[in-house]
Amino acid sequence: MAVLNVHAEDDNIKLTVNNTTFDVELEDNSATSELIKRLHEGNITINAKDYGNFEKVGDLGFSLPTSDENIETSPGDIVLYQSNQISLFYESHSWSYTKIGKIKNATAEELADVLGSGDVEIVLSME
Repeated sequence: MAVLNVHAEDDNIKLTVNNTTFDVELEDNSATSELIKRLHEGNITINAKDYGNFEKVGDLGFSLPTSDENIETSPGDIVLYQSNQISLFYESHSWSYTKIGKIKNATAEELADVLGSGDVEIVLSME
């Protein structure tokens, strides 16, 4: 199982997958504000499954505020789905989501390689 770690630092976070770290730029919305507050209370572990060969998606275990819009995602996008699920995209897809952030320094191929196939464990944490 792959492990993803996210470390919030002001408006940016780090996302680490199998010893590979990516820079993530957060959106400025109520979902990210609430997520950061939750991370101050402790780590968040998400068991994410591959869905449709374009994303990893997993239940947060709680809900965040939404500001859903119909968007075309691209590789590296991190979104909130149905207020309680986090999706990390390694391919594109169109749907109604609340955008959380974007991985800034990885290609679609790099993301697909790092995420691999099958399930991953996502650990969100603050440093």
